[in-house]
Amino acid sequence: MRLYDIAKPVLFSLPAETAHGAVHSLLKTAQGTPIATAMARRYTVGDDRLAVSAFGREFDNPVGVAAGFDKNATIPNALASMGFGFAEVGGVTAEPQAGNARPRMFRLREDGGLINRMGLNNEGAATVGERLAATDAPFPLGVNIAKSEHVGTDAAPADYRETYERVAEGGDFFVVNVSCPNSQGFEELQNRAAMTAIFEELQDAGASPLLVKLSPDLPDPAVEDTLELVTELDLDGVVATNTTTERPEGLRSPNASETGGLSGAPIEDRATRMVRFVAERVDVPVVGVGGVASAEGAYRKIRAGASLVQLYTGLVYEGPSLARDINEGLVDLLDRDGFDSVEDAVGADL
Repeated sequence: MRLYDIAKPVLFSLPAETAHGAVHSLLKTAQGTPIATAMARRYTVGDDRLAVSAFGREFDNPVGVAAGFDKNATIPNALASMGFGFAEVGGVTAEPQAGNARPRMFRLREDGGLINRMGLNNEGAATVGERLAATDAPFPLGVNIAKSEHVGTDAAPADYRETYERVAEGGDFFVVNVSCPNSQGFEELQNRAAMTAIFEELQDAGASPLLVKLSPDLPDPAVEDTLELVTELDLDGVVATNTTTERPEGLRSPNASETGGLSGAPIEDRATRMVRFVAERVDVPVVGVGGVASAEGAYRKIRAGASLVQLYTGLVYEGPSLARDINEGLVDLLDRDGFDSVEDAVGADL
């Protein structure tokens, strides 16, 4: 029995956000100690076949932590010790935000999912930026940049720029979040004119590599419009996808009626289809997010066109060995299918 099999019932007896805070505190305490060194020995898979080059950065393996898990960039080294190849911190806004009222995170235990309506709670770009600049993380760190709650569409480009400039020194790539379902005003950003203004402002500020994070709730024509911008503006990558406000049929958990963004197993197939849709239309790396909780799930997104994958909900249900388990499984799957590396398998099903 894994240690997490013992800890999980205790954590699941707590409210979801309380449990997340407890895990976060434990990881922060372990960071930089012999415990973290022991974790790295246990969880790191050192195999060159897992290495990926994407948007000018080198990744030891393709498995990363999605935005939302480490909102304030306090535990990147602990996440590296858990065997991940990268992490995306944030979302970060120009000023500190408290987010929405609690409770705002809910487990869908019967469905392997989460619903959150956190509302971009974070300590603000100045604090996060200082922390990032002082961090010597052993893997690439992305920063998820989001619009401040009080800022309207016309002021959004300057708001994104302010956030970027405060976190620029410590980030290795930057993800523009125009698709948060749990904060006001993001729907108004998901059109060509608004996104063009935001990206051009960030490019003027020197933001690079620059990625856009897509909503799974956009209709195909709107996604295609965004992907045309990726090419026209020479963006560096696409993150597919954010959480969804829609509820697929068959959800069994009573928490399925809660409002907010759904993540985890219920959106896995949909997210993989979105990865394929994006990869067929752009020539930049795609980061696949949504329901990744096993090597097989990660491999499906890779074969659908994802150069990298991210997860969050999977950690809640599978525990700290998940990155190791996925990476070990990926090596076996590559061997099975005759690929020499993850990069060779990217887009194999296109």
